[in-house]
Amino acid sequence: MPFIPHTEDELRQMLDAIGAASIDDLFDEIPAELRCGELEGIGPGLSEMEVNRLMQEKARQDGQPLCFIGAGAYDHHIPAAVWQITTRGEFYTAYTPYQAEASQGTLQLLYEYQTMMSELMAMEVSNASLYDGASALAEAVLMAVRANRKSKSKRILVPRTLHPAYRATVRTLVKNQGIELVELPYDATTGQTDLEALEKHRGEDFAALVAVQPNFFGILEAVDEMTDWAHANGMLAIGVVNPLAMAILTPPGEWGEKGVDIGCGDCQPLGAPLSSGGPYFGFMCCTQKLVRQMPGRIIGRTLDLEGREGFALTLQAREQHIRRSKATSNICTNQGLMVTAATIHMALLGAEGLARVAAACHANLRRLVEKLTGLGEIEPAFSGPVFHETVLRLPMEVPRVLRTLAAHNILGGYHLGEEYPELNDCLLVCATETRTEGDMDKYAQKLEGVLATRRQGACATMVKFDPE
Repeated sequence: MPFIPHTEDELRQMLDAIGAASIDDLFDEIPAELRCGELEGIGPGLSEMEVNRLMQEKARQDGQPLCFIGAGAYDHHIPAAVWQITTRGEFYTAYTPYQAEASQGTLQLLYEYQTMMSELMAMEVSNASLYDGASALAEAVLMAVRANRKSKSKRILVPRTLHPAYRATVRTLVKNQGIELVELPYDATTGQTDLEALEKHRGEDFAALVAVQPNFFGILEAVDEMTDWAHANGMLAIGVVNPLAMAILTPPGEWGEKGVDIGCGDCQPLGAPLSSGGPYFGFMCCTQKLVRQMPGRIIGRTLDLEGREGFALTLQAREQHIRRSKATSNICTNQGLMVTAATIHMALLGAEGLARVAAACHANLRRLVEKLTGLGEIEPAFSGPVFHETVLRLPMEVPRVLRTLAAHNILGGYHLGEEYPELNDCLLVCATETRTEGDMDKYAQKLEGVLATRRQGACATMVKFDPE
């Protein structure tokens, strides 16, 4: 259906009917200092051809550098069939199954997605309705506070090794509900959450403990011990995971003796391109006993009166259109288009394909670390086991190194100093299955040049001030 704007006569008739002199009068309760004013940076309307050319020019400005950043956004290969199918009209225009009349095809796809995620996480229930990994964790925290009947606390134990953006997002979304996030330090040697620091909280009242796998440093945490510790101390356990890593690591539903109560994270590694920052989408799984506390959409499979298979939205009584203020969450859109891509991606690769991709990522990281540490002066910052990211300590200013590498079309990693001042000389690097031997050799070669320039500069300084 084409977009047909209202004519000036129609606008005038509507304003006269409600007694308003202008459209601006409809918003007169908004203070003038909060209004954006005229959008001077927006030019006149363009034709389709002009818009297409403009977007191509914008895309070229991004370039195609070699990416070794990671830090929550991962450059994975996405089979061409994934988005060819995802952008078919049947999926592209019916991405948010909020209404009861949502198509059976869309509902079935989401049901398949939930089934795949439940199997991947080894958990009983999955939903299909979260914005991104950070907000998914915020929802998990709210869910844990509601669901833990053993605790009267609104406090959550959160490792400092959790992604900084996740910590900031969760804090923003829960602070006004009186929920306190208590951070756990990490061990400076291993890069893992300090279990001795965790033990100091034994006997205290917390609603839940968050465990991350792998953590922001790329290191694998002692999640079995953390999960069992949480349950032994009357807390729920929340697992935040990279879904691709779960293809080869123990899934959260099997951590410790009982598994976590809630699992969540970001599904960007499963079919979502980097795309200059998104969109991504979150996932959430939980145990059957907590399903009525889970926010978002859940699709169920049933049989009609004639015995034919059908799919429908289930547990709708918890949503705002019935329960209003008592609803678990008001999630009106569910990133369904990205869920569609992830479902097709997982279906194409299968369990074995996902495991091969994850294994290739780990192997590439090991090769990358060998090449970079082999240059001398560069060393791993932590001793803990890793998946496809790790932290390296450099002998010079990290921002300067990254700027030089960027000039050679290489995105060399993520500087940790901004979020972790004690790691100001450290660089988080990532290698996915897309990085070739030549890519890593080019990175090592350019980084060697940066180090050589530094050494030459140091020698020149020594000669200049030589007292002899």
